[in-house]
Amino acid sequence: MSSPAVATAAPGGRRARRRADGPRTVDVDVVVVGAGQAGLSAAYHLDRTGLVPVGSRGWERARGTFVVLDDNPRAGGAWQHRWRSLTMAGAHHVHDLPGMPLAVVDEAEPAADAVPYYFAQYEEAFGLNVQRPVRVTGVSRGEPVDGEPRFTVATQHVDHPDAQVVWSARGVVNASGTWNRPFWPTYPGRGDFRGRQLHARDFRSAEDLADGHVVVVGGGTSAVQLLLQVAEVTTTTWITRRPPQWVDAEFTPELGRDAVARVEERVRAGLPPESVVSVTDLPLTPAYRAGIEAGVLRARPVFSRLVADGVAWDDPDPAGSPPARGGRVSAVPRPAADPDLGRWVDGPPFVAARTVLWATGFRASLDHLAPLGLRGPGGGIAMDGTEVVAEPRVQLVGYGPSASTVGANRAGREAARRLRRHLRW
Repeated sequence: MSSPAVATAAPGGRRARRRADGPRTVDVDVVVVGAGQAGLSAAYHLDRTGLVPVGSRGWERARGTFVVLDDNPRAGGAWQHRWRSLTMAGAHHVHDLPGMPLAVVDEAEPAADAVPYYFAQYEEAFGLNVQRPVRVTGVSRGEPVDGEPRFTVATQHVDHPDAQVVWSARGVVNASGTWNRPFWPTYPGRGDFRGRQLHARDFRSAEDLADGHVVVVGGGTSAVQLLLQVAEVTTTTWITRRPPQWVDAEFTPELGRDAVARVEERVRAGLPPESVVSVTDLPLTPAYRAGIEAGVLRARPVFSRLVADGVAWDDPDPAGSPPARGGRVSAVPRPAADPDLGRWVDGPPFVAARTVLWATGFRASLDHLAPLGLRGPGGGIAMDGTEVVAEPRVQLVGYGPSASTVGANRAGREAARRLRRHLRW
C-alpha cells in the first residue's frame, strides 16, 4: 500500500529527472503533506477532480497528478500514537472519511488500533498510494516551469535519510497536524523539579505513574480522561489555567460547527489559532459527573512555581466565581451546568508530587513551511478558509478551524476545490 518515495518516484517518464549533483526531482501538480483525517480527505477530493495519485498505473503520463507524503510508519495519523487505554467509546468524535463510513465493531477496542485500520482500508480502497515514512524537510519557492511558479518540496525517507526526493509542485496542501509539536508551558521552577515530567503525547498507561502523587495540568478533554485513569492507581491534583467550563449538553453537529466558526475568526485575522477542542467546553457525561462527585475532577488554579518535590502556591485560595468566557458569543445555545461545578477549589499551599503530567495541548507543526514566510505580524497565518491569503497556492488543512475531525473533511474538499480553481487542471 505504501513504499519509500525513492521506490515510487522511479526513474524514467516525463515527470522524473535528476541533476548530476542532487536528488531526483519529480514533477506533480499537488503535494499533500500528511495523511491524517484532513490529508486523506484532501487526497480523496483531489482524486475526484481528476488528478492521478503518484504510483498509479500510467501516472507518469497522466495529465495531472498528486502525491501524499506522510512521516508516520503506518496509516492512522496521530491516532496510532495515542495511549492504549483510549477506546473508541472514549475517543473524541472520530468522523467518517468521505466516501467510506467508519464501522465501529467493538467500542472497547483501542482507538490506536481501530482508527489506523480504518485509515489503511481507506487508503487502499481509493488507491491513494501514500508515501511513507517520508519526512518533508522544507517547502520553498522553486524555479518556474514553462513560466509557471513552482514549489520545491524537499523530502527524505525517515528510515534511510540518504534516500531523498525533491517534488516540484504547482500547489501544496499542508495537513501536517500538531502531534509533533507538543506544547510545554513555561513556569518558574520547572527545571528544579526532581520528579517525572511527562507530556500527554508520551503517556502510555496509568500504571506507569502509580509510584506517587500525580499533578495533571490542562483544562481539556485529554486532561479529564487522563485524570480519571490515573486516579484509579494513585492520588491526583488537577490544575487548570481557568476554571473548568462544563456544559450540560451533548456534543452535537451544531455545537461543532459553532466551535469551528469561533476558531476561524482568529485565523482570518492572522492570529495564532486556538484549538477547536478548547472552545467546545467539557460535556457532563456520566463518567465525568462521577469524577466530579469523587473529587477527582475538581480543579485548582495554576501553581505559582514548581519546587524540587512538588508544586507551590503563593495564594492557595482561589477566587470564588469562575470568570465569564470571553470572545465571540456562541450562536448555539449551550445549557450551562451548575456553576458550583466550574469553581476552583482551594487547597494547601504545597502539594508533594512524583509526576507532573502536562496535558497542555499542541501547536501546529509548520516549521517546514518557514522558507515561504507565511506568518504575519500577529504571529499566525492569515487565512481565507483553507487558503493562505499571502500564498493562495498553499492550502492549510488540519490548521485552526479544521484541526479536528469536526472540520477536517470539509477542509479537504475546500482545499481541492480552491486549488483546482487557481491551477486550472
